[in-house]
Amino acid sequence: MHKHSGCCGCTLDPVGRRSFLAAMGGTALGTAALAGCATSAKDHLMEAPRVKPALAKKPLIVQPVLSYQICTPQKATSWRPWGGLKTEADVTQEIQRIEGELSTLASHAEFPVTIRPLAKVTNPAEATPLRDGDADVMLIYGAAGELEPLISPNRYNLVFVRHKSGPVYLWYEITHPRLLRKTVDEYGQPGLSPEDVVVDEYADVLWRLRSFFALKNTIGAKVVCIGGASGWGAGGQQAPQLAKDHWKMDLVNYPYEELGKRILAARSNPARVKQAEAEAEEYLKDSGVKLETDRGFLDRAFLLTQVFEEVMAEHGTHAITINNCMSTIMPMSETTACMVLSLLNDAGAMAFCESDFVVIPSGVLLQNIASTPVFLQDPTYPHHGIMTVAHCTAPRKMDGKHLEKVRIMTHFESDYGAAPKVEMTPGKVVTVIDPDFGNKRWIGFRGKTLETPYMDICRSQVDIAIEGDHNVLAQEMRGFHQMVAYGDQLKETGYALRKLGISWFNLSDNRTIEA
Repeated sequence: MHKHSGCCGCTLDPVGRRSFLAAMGGTALGTAALAGCATSAKDHLMEAPRVKPALAKKPLIVQPVLSYQICTPQKATSWRPWGGLKTEADVTQEIQRIEGELSTLASHAEFPVTIRPLAKVTNPAEATPLRDGDADVMLIYGAAGELEPLISPNRYNLVFVRHKSGPVYLWYEITHPRLLRKTVDEYGQPGLSPEDVVVDEYADVLWRLRSFFALKNTIGAKVVCIGGASGWGAGGQQAPQLAKDHWKMDLVNYPYEELGKRILAARSNPARVKQAEAEAEEYLKDSGVKLETDRGFLDRAFLLTQVFEEVMAEHGTHAITINNCMSTIMPMSETTACMVLSLLNDAGAMAFCESDFVVIPSGVLLQNIASTPVFLQDPTYPHHGIMTVAHCTAPRKMDGKHLEKVRIMTHFESDYGAAPKVEMTPGKVVTVIDPDFGNKRWIGFRGKTLETPYMDICRSQVDIAIEGDHNVLAQEMRGFHQMVAYGDQLKETGYALRKLGISWFNLSDNRTIEA
């Protein structure tokens, strides 16, 4: 029987000054934090150098290919198909057009993407080595010619066709009946579905690439599990195994015994203790921060952040979760992990409480889609178009750029430690994802932040206006924990899940995508 252990949370910025924030030096937040902390803790940093996990993600590799044919005129017969590429001069002009479009596309991507030089294909022999290459995505410009030899079911494939964005393409006409359906009514092309076809709009290419990038960085992700991997409730007992089997995740069991040794060593090191205290002091200088718990809890949370950073760095990952995070870690650290997890998330890592692998894969996926921190939360009963979500671990930098105001309080259920009550900005569009226990059918909806009340529940709490029928949501809810991110990522999430064989119900658009 699962025992609900409350919330987990954290705050932000000057935390991993030499670690995460240093890695974020290109951002306004990272620069300000580094500048603000360097003077107050300079000597201590020299005495206690920080070990920092790498935050870099694997870039998406895209191979663009132009498939075309130049036909020779023949008398008294049909000798050319539809399409505007009639001469080599037309092809040269089209290549220049595509290269310019791809350059613009790459400049608009907020995730790392490598677009290889455009290849030209006029026959199957030229297509085979490209099909068998190591690119993550084959982006096929279907002007004419055979497209099947370019498509492999072992990678992601997109077909781009022109209607009005340039010379019209043959495959604008025949992608559906010939490529997808093979001249019958049933779909028959491995590695390609109707949602993989784009007409004219590069914005539609970009959001699909965003999904592929998220999949590349979610499938096979390594997650350090302090106290082991788990799953909420009776329905979540198989969640760690599902995460391994379905998401190919590498779940590293990190025993509390080892963590206890690290915490003791850190607390026995005067330089590290002073460094944590200096970071906490700098953090409190932010006018948006209000301390409403014992200062020692906050100091020790910054020290525990250092320990978590080391563990992640040693295992070559920036993803971590903590099991039994209240009853076990509090006596060891003399604080809570709430603040720690929030700080790590705001610095670009992925840090989750409760080690609940029913929901953690959705958090990793959503963070990789949104490129912003995500909030693992406890949902409440949807009613009158509203649902309250809460936990003690909310990030402050929900939009990836700006710090929300925060009150540093105790963790609610224990009235102990340091936990952030993040005051999320009203009127923000959010995406809410509700995974099911069996990893078979997820639910998602758009919402809008209304207010951050002060009820006797987990500290970071926000009322969300549901875009969609709350009665349908009440009928369809699955699992328990859910994920929230700022912005609208419903298209990307549903598209990614389809690739993994998970069905998706988009409540806001009243659309179901079957696996």
